[in-house]
Order: sequence, then C-alpha cells, then structure tokens
Amino acid sequence: MKQKHFLISLAVLAIGISVDAQTKDNVKTTFQTSREWKPSIDNRADAVMVYGVGGNPSDKSRKLSFEERVKSWKERGYIIHFMTGIAWGEYQDYFTGQWDGKWHLDEGQVTQAGDTIWHGHMVPYIVPSENFLSYLKERHVKRVIDAGVDAIFMEEPEFWARAGYSESFKKEWKKYYGFEWRPQHESPENTYLSNKLKYYLYYRALNEVFTFAKEYGKSKGMDVKCYVPTHSLVNYSQWQIVSPEASLASLPCVDGYIAQVWTGTSREPNFFDGRKRERVFETAYLEYGSMESMTAPTGRKMFFLTDPIEDWPRDWADYKKNYQATFTAQLLYPNIADYEVMPWPERIYEGLYRTSANSDKKERIPRFYSTQMQVMINALNRMPLTDKELTGSKGFSVLMANSLMFQRFPTHNGYEDPQLANFYGQALPLLKRGVPVKTVHIENLGYKEALAGTKVLLMTYANMKPLEPEAHSHIADWVKKGGVLIYSGTDNDPFQNVREWWNTNGYNYATPSAHLFEQMGLPARPNQGEYSYGKGTVCVIRTDPKDYVLHEGGDKYFLYLVARMYEQNAKAGKLEFKNNFYLQRGDYDLAAVLEESVSDEPFTVEGCLIDLFDPQLPIYTSKQINPGEQALFLNVERVAGKKKPQVLASASREEQEECGKGWYSYVAKSPAETSNVSRVLLPSCPKSVTVDGKEVFDTKRWHAASHTYLIEFENNPDGVSVKFCW
Repeated sequence: MKQKHFLISLAVLAIGISVDAQTKDNVKTTFQTSREWKPSIDNRADAVMVYGVGGNPSDKSRKLSFEERVKSWKERGYIIHFMTGIAWGEYQDYFTGQWDGKWHLDEGQVTQAGDTIWHGHMVPYIVPSENFLSYLKERHVKRVIDAGVDAIFMEEPEFWARAGYSESFKKEWKKYYGFEWRPQHESPENTYLSNKLKYYLYYRALNEVFTFAKEYGKSKGMDVKCYVPTHSLVNYSQWQIVSPEASLASLPCVDGYIAQVWTGTSREPNFFDGRKRERVFETAYLEYGSMESMTAPTGRKMFFLTDPIEDWPRDWADYKKNYQATFTAQLLYPNIADYEVMPWPERIYEGLYRTSANSDKKERIPRFYSTQMQVMINALNRMPLTDKELTGSKGFSVLMANSLMFQRFPTHNGYEDPQLANFYGQALPLLKRGVPVKTVHIENLGYKEALAGTKVLLMTYANMKPLEPEAHSHIADWVKKGGVLIYSGTDNDPFQNVREWWNTNGYNYATPSAHLFEQMGLPARPNQGEYSYGKGTVCVIRTDPKDYVLHEGGDKYFLYLVARMYEQNAKAGKLEFKNNFYLQRGDYDLAAVLEESVSDEPFTVEGCLIDLFDPQLPIYTSKQINPGEQALFLNVERVAGKKKPQVLASASREEQEECGKGWYSYVAKSPAETSNVSRVLLPSCPKSVTVDGKEVFDTKRWHAASHTYLIEFENNPDGVSVKFCW
C-alpha cells in the first residue's frame, strides 16, 4: 500500500521554526464583521477583520464593496485586516461557472447518502481542489493585498467526518494514495485513511494560499501576515470535524491563530461521574488550553475569542451566564493577552433574541448587558500578561494528537467513545477537583518546551494514534529523566490495527503502544502495573479512560493512582483537591467555583474590588462566589500609581487623556445606543464633573474608600468629553 507522509518530522520541527515567522505587532484586540462601519457596532478594538471580498454569505444585508467597507473602518482609525473562510464562503461565482466557465457544485463535501453538506444557500463545504485554490488566490487574496491589507485570516479549515463520498474527493484520494477510493464506512482502516486525507487537503490548502499571499505581498513591498482562526482540537473532535490544527504551526507561512472558543462550542455536553450534561466553564478551560499548548512552544501569536451570544438562538440570560463562564476561562491562561473581543457585532448589537427562556418575545441586547459586555471587552484592552500562576497542584498534562479527529465517525466493531469520553476521562477527574490540568500536543514533543513543567503525563491510544514514531523517543527520554507516564488503555479499539507506520516499513507492532513501551524496555503488552525506566516511572492501567467518567465513581482508582504517582514518584508535593480556581492578573482578580466538586463551599475574594460582571460597577471589600459561578474584579489595592488620575473600568475606550494641576480629562468612545458606566480613580473628591461641557457632579457617586467616582452617560462613537476638577 502506498502511503504518503506530509507532516514535518518532530525532530526537524523542533529546530526549523524561523524567528521571522513569529508575529510582532501592536494589535491586542480585534473583531470580525462583514459590515461597513456603523455607529451601533463601533466597539473600539485595535483592529477590524473585514469579512469576505463578497461579505459573509449568512449576512443578507445590503453589501458594499470590499474596498468601501475597508475605507469606512480605516477612516475611523482601525487597523484593517481581512478574514474569509477556507472551507466555505461567498464563492458563488466559482460554483456557478463565472470563474472559469465550469460549474463546480460537485466540489462540495458529500455524505454516504449522496447529500452535499451545506453551510448556506449555494454555499457548500468545499473539497479544496487545486482549481479552487487558484480561484481563491486570484479572486480574493490578490484583491485584498491590492487594497493595502497586510494581515489575512483564513478561518475554519473544516472537513466533516461524515463526508468523503464526492467525485472530487475520490479524485484527490487517487492522487494522494495512488489507488482507487475506498468507502470509509466499510472498515476502520478506510475511515483512518479518509480522515487523514481530509486533514492533508486543508493542510495543503492553507500552505498554498498563505505562501502565495506572502509572495504576492512581498512583490508589492508588503510583509503579509497569515493567521488561522480555528476551533479547538477538543471541539473539532467532539463535533466530528477534521482539520489540520497543530500541524499548521510547523508551516513558516502561518503566523498565528485565533482560538474560536465560545458558548456554542463549550456547551457541548460531556460525561463526568456518570452524568452527561453541559459544563461550559470546564469545557472552555480545556478548549483554550488545547489551543495555548498547540502554539506555545512555537512562539506563534494566539488570539483568544469569546462571543457574548452564540449561533443558536437562545435568551439573553443564557447568553450572559455562559459568556461570563467562557470569558473567565480564557483569562485563566496568563501567558495569552491578545483577544478577538467578539465576532459579528452587527448580530450582537442589532440582533433580536428571546427575553427569557419561557418567552417568544424577542428584543435587541438589553442595555445592562451591552454595558457589562463593553466593560469586559475594555478590560481586555488593558489585560496584562503575568507570571502569576493559577492556584492548584501543577504538573499534570493530558496528551493529545490531531488523530483524535480521525476516529470519531463512523464507528466500527461496536466501539464507542461517547462525547469524547476517552479525553474527558483523563482531564475532568482532576479539573473538577481544582487541579489546573494542561494539555500537550504529541506533534509538539520535538520542542523541549512542550513537556516543561509536566510532572505527570496522562495518555491513551484508545481515541488517537501517533502519526510518527519520533514522538515515542521524546516521551521515553522525558520519562528516563524523571517523568511519570500514566498510560490508560485496553488497546482493543478497532483503529489499533490500521495500516500505519507501526506495522509497515520494517515495523511489526500489533499496537502503537507496543513501540512506545519497547523504547522504555517494557514488554510489548505490559500488564497493569508500575514500571521503572531511568529516573522515571511508567504506570499502566488496563482501562480505557472513558470508564473513569461514564460511570458514577468510576475515577476512584485513577485518582488514587494519580495522587500516589504525583506525590511519591514525581515528588511534586501534596496533591491538593479543591472546588475553585483563583488567579491574580495585574490589577485583576479572577475566580471560578466548580459544581460537582469536593464541596459546595463558596470561595471568597477580598480587597477593594470593582465587580466587572455587574454593569453598575459596585465596590466590595469581600465577595463570595458560589459553585457554578465565576467572577472578574479589578482590585483597586493593586493599581499602580494611585496618585495618578485614571479610568479603572469603563464601558468605553478612552482617548486624548490629559491631566493638569487639579484636573483630568479624556474622550470616551463606544457604540451608539449603549449606556456608559465608568469608575475613575481620582486623588480626591471632585468639585466638578462635566460631560460634553454639562455639569453632572453628584456627591453620592464618590466612593471615598476607593477614591473612585462613578460616572454614567449615553455612549457616542464620535466621543464624549469628560472632565474632572478637584
């Protein structure tokens, strides 16, 4: 059987990343929109990603040309970037023959039933042929660069696992493998080969388009940066979508990612303690973590996305609750401080959604929620990196691989992995007990930084397979130097026997783990037990990790073993179980309290605290957070330069700040039809407060203990002039 290996080897990957590929720019916050500038959506991020040369196919509004939309945002002071889909988009001119005289609707992704998978009307998910890539480069990339845009975001390289039956896919199969197409539903091996090809096709697509963009930009004297906005490996695996994910970080043409995590992805149910339910905070935490670990060793730029609403129509209270959960989760990663503050502001500010879960009445975003949301995104404009760490026992990592996406659909031989339980089975028993478990990508093990800080590595091959043997050498070396490896798995899933490197080209292993164990001097199929290798330990549990969460109390032995390995073998200290997470991040305090944990006790934060999840910005000296809740505070006690007047929290972005003897002024900008609230730190109680020249001073708005004044007014994207005198 002819096999192709397109992945850069881990050894080369470890040394082959050019420093030039690491993006250095001044964009900290950004957002995406298909609309021209409008007063109601002017959220004052640093940059805007103008969506689509032809706009967003889901947006039915009157569309201006791409150049007109760019001009409208540029005139308002935004840095202009470009975003479009690589797997779908406003590409009807390609599908209907306007590009080359031929119709191309046959290039959509097709299921076993013969149905095309559509993103929208006349917008299929695409099998990215060479011809389509030529169209994308000539009709879209060139035009964008000609308009002066030097950053391109190609989002969502997605191939559905249930697809793989179109004539265009069959042609790509023959070109890639050298033999005729095989239906993926007929065997595990066919499924594996099919998904591996899907993975390659979007790897190739992004490599070709981005390489072209950089070369074309260079010919015009421009340094074009290229980014991939993508869902997490956790989500794509759970939603049964195949995407290149971690392998893209090895491409010199990829400058970074956007982690597309939001309520819609994080509310996908999972199992824990025998119960299937939504766990939005926990899932979001693991999603953001998988995105951070995917790029951290490579130095690529990473934006974290949150969305104040979601694609699915729900009610405003639901949106608010889950926005707070995902927002807190993203901020618990102190080494990431760049953000996409929202997608589609036109949908958020102007869309109609239910006023309550039990009502069919729909309204635009409530003023209290738009105020809170703007306070939160303006906190992102100020959010610092920090060397502070999240509370909890450090050193646990769960190993992930891109091949997680290869085994999800269809299932074979009756083997099921419900809701990605083999992954969550290793992560949730610890995370639910307040342990900040991390993830590590097997594709990154060639970087020495990949396992830095990991004391105990948790892994299984029940839900994934290693795409190259070099990964095992890196794991073995790490164990030999003192690491503790806990391998959970029966190695009986139907994908163990697919034709891959461990049973071809001179290798003759029954399972990939047999090769791994051999590297550490163990039998090919060691019994359950504990083994020494060098200074480290290998612990084998002959249970698939899904059993730790599919059954009530199923994680008891796993937790006992994990604690013993952590404390005695890794000598990492006492393993602490708790029901909360807490992080100090510059002036900000973050807290999350878990349900289904070791207790139902609330967690208390103390200080001089401005509550940023309350649109009134109240101040507390002590605040309890209950299980299932999260909190974000600005702690006035940690503000640097307290004698300097400054806006501490605000539903607007401040410009033209000026300060003189006895006075402080600025201009506040935020979307029209929204309400502003701000807490402003002042040396003493003001005698005069003016808004656009009108006196508004009110003694009751002065908070003496914090030395802050609370001011409210109607927002204006053209700016509101505020002045304090004391």
